[in-house]
Amino acid sequence: MTVVVIGLGNELRRDDGIGPAVARQVADRVAPDVRVSVSDGDPAALLDAWAGAQLAVLVDAVVCEPSRPGTVHRFTPDELAGVRAGTFSTHGISLGDIIQLGTVLDRLPHRMVVLAVEVADLAAGGGLSPAVGRAVETAVAAVLSVLGEPLAEMS
Repeated sequence: MTVVVIGLGNELRRDDGIGPAVARQVADRVAPDVRVSVSDGDPAALLDAWAGAQLAVLVDAVVCEPSRPGTVHRFTPDELAGVRAGTFSTHGISLGDIIQLGTVLDRLPHRMVVLAVEVADLAAGGGLSPAVGRAVETAVAAVLSVLGEPLAEMS
């Protein structure tokens, strides 16, 4: 079974670096056959990164109102369809739109889980805010939990 974990984000935009931070830690804790990568959210790169996967777990930053920085949410692709793009994405094109593109092109993994971490600071610069930094381990545990689920439970 092909499994991929993709950390989305830009580490030069403070909390937007949560995806890459989680991906780095997950990479140290999973079997070598689990592909772990980082993406800036480029649609073509994402479609290629999860191509042919039985399971893709994506970790990304999310902006919510009211904000609870560090809170980790779990979404399915269907649930993302109802999320307002400006609320969810810190990228030029929303993750929901990329998933819709993957659907049209028949380029989605068999199952996908999106773990979104609420963020506080998207200003230029490196380093996560304290609340989001404390959420890295929670998000890593969430990824590992998804990876441990039987395929039939994933959705």
